[in-house]
Amino acid sequence: MYLDDDSTWGLSFMLHDLISEVQAFGAGSVLLLGDLILDRYLHGDAERISPEAPVPILRVVSNTEALGGSANVAACLRALGIEVLCCGVVGTDHHGDRVLGLLEELGVGHEGVLRCPGRPTTAKTRLVGLAQHRHRQQLMRLDEETTAPLDEAEMGRVRTYIESVVSHVRAICIEDYDKGVVSRPLVEWVVRVAAEHGVPVLVDPARLDDYSRYAGATLLTPNRNELSMATGTQCNSIEQAAEAAQRLRETLAVDAIVVTLDRDGAVLVEKGRPWVHVPTRPRSVYDNTGAGDAVLAMLAAAVAAGVDLPDAVRLANVAGGLEVEKFGCVPITRDEVLADLRLTHDRQQGKRRSLEELHAELQLRQDRGATVVFTNGCYDLLHVGHVDFLQRCRDLGSVLVVGLNTDASVRRQNKGAGRPLNGELDRAKVLGALECVDYVVLFDDPTPLKLIERIKPDVLVKGEDWASKGVVGREFVEAHGGRVVLLPLVEGYSTTALVERIRNESRQL
Repeated sequence: MYLDDDSTWGLSFMLHDLISEVQAFGAGSVLLLGDLILDRYLHGDAERISPEAPVPILRVVSNTEALGGSANVAACLRALGIEVLCCGVVGTDHHGDRVLGLLEELGVGHEGVLRCPGRPTTAKTRLVGLAQHRHRQQLMRLDEETTAPLDEAEMGRVRTYIESVVSHVRAICIEDYDKGVVSRPLVEWVVRVAAEHGVPVLVDPARLDDYSRYAGATLLTPNRNELSMATGTQCNSIEQAAEAAQRLRETLAVDAIVVTLDRDGAVLVEKGRPWVHVPTRPRSVYDNTGAGDAVLAMLAAAVAAGVDLPDAVRLANVAGGLEVEKFGCVPITRDEVLADLRLTHDRQQGKRRSLEELHAELQLRQDRGATVVFTNGCYDLLHVGHVDFLQRCRDLGSVLVVGLNTDASVRRQNKGAGRPLNGELDRAKVLGALECVDYVVLFDDPTPLKLIERIKPDVLVKGEDWASKGVVGREFVEAHGGRVVLLPLVEGYSTTALVERIRNESRQL
C-alpha cells in the first residue's frame, strides 16, 4: 500500500499534471449503457401540517425535470467536454419523450435508446419543501418503474447498436441501477466484444450482494456500502475496504476496483500493483445524490483521454466532491474541475507562476470578464512606496500580475554592488503575501516586452517617472484595445536610496 505524496512540492507538481490532463479532455467518444431515468422535482413551501393527516402540506411553486441514472452520467460526460453515445431503453410515454429531448439538448447521441411499448420510462419524482424558510429538504420520492429484464428481441437490438459503434469509442461505461437493462448475459457479451476492440469497460455497480454479472470488466466503482454488501464484510476502515476490494477483484477477474469512501477519499486496487489510498479534501456535504454518476463520468473521461488510473481517481475525487456540495444531480463542468484544481494548486504554490501556467489561468479569467492589470519591477526591499503603488494598480482592474526581474536581470541593471539583496524566490514570496497582488511571474529579459505580449494585459501600469523614458509595451497594449496608466509615486521612497542609507549608517557604527 502507498499513500499519495502530500508534500508541498509533490502535491503542486501533481496538481499541475492534473490540470493539464483535464485541459486535454475531448478527444474520442464514450459509449454509455444503462438505466435511463427521468428525475422530476416539485419545489414548494412546506409551512404547515395537513389537518387531514400528520403530514406536511407542500404548496408547489415550481417544477423541474432533469436526466437521472445513466442519463445523468451522459450529462456529466458532456459537461466535461466528452462526446457521448447513449444506449438504453425508455417507454413510449411522456417521460420517455422528455428523456430523449433532454439528451438531444445536450448533444448526446441517442440512436441507441430503444422505445419499448408497454414498458414505462423510469421516473423519480421528488417533493422538495423549503424547510425553516431557508433550506430545501426532500419530503418524499415517488417512483414509476419496472425492473423486468429486457426480452430477447430488445436485447438483440441493444447488441446490434453496440456492435455498430464499439470500434469508434474509447471507453464503454455501464451504469447499473438494477432496472432491467444491465444483465449478466449482456455484460458478458459487452466485455467480450470490447476486449476484441481493445476498449475498456467501466462499471458503476448496482446495490447488489452478487457482483458476478460484472465479471471480466476493466474497472468497477462501488462505494463503501456497496462493497460491504457485495463482499459480506465490514469496510469501516481504509484498510478493510482495500482488502475487501482485493478479494473481489480476484474473484471477478477485473483489472481494477475503485472504492469511493466519502470523506476518506478513494482506494484503488489494480492487478499486480499495491493498493493506493487517494485522499480528498474536506467538503461541505449538501446532497449525495449523483456523486456516483459524477465519479464514473470523470473516470471514463480520464480513461478515454489516456490518463493513468491513479490520476483518474484523483480527478474522480474532485468531481465527486464538487457534486456533493450541490443539491440534486447537477453535472460538474470541466471549468469547475479546473477551477477547483487551481484553487488547491494556488494554496500549495502561492502566487508565483510560470509564464505558461499564468497564460492559461489568465485566459480563463479574461473569458469570464476579468480585467488584467500588469506592472513590473525588481522589488528588492519592499517599502511603503511599493505597497501604495501596487494597491493603486489593483484598483485599476480585477487581477494584478507583477512581473519580477530575476536575480540575473537585476544584476544586469547595475543597481549597485550586492544587488539584489534578496533572492528572486524570496522577493516573489514577499510580493505574493500582499493581498492586492494576484500573481507573480519571473522574467529574465532586459525588458518585460515578451511577458506583456504573452499575457496581453488590459491595463499596463508604470510609475510616472517613466513618462520621459517611454513605457515598454505601450504600443502592443494599446493596439489590442488596452490602456497604459502612469501612477504618481510616493515621494521620499527609493530602494537604492534606502540601501545606501543603511550602508552609510552601518559604516558609522
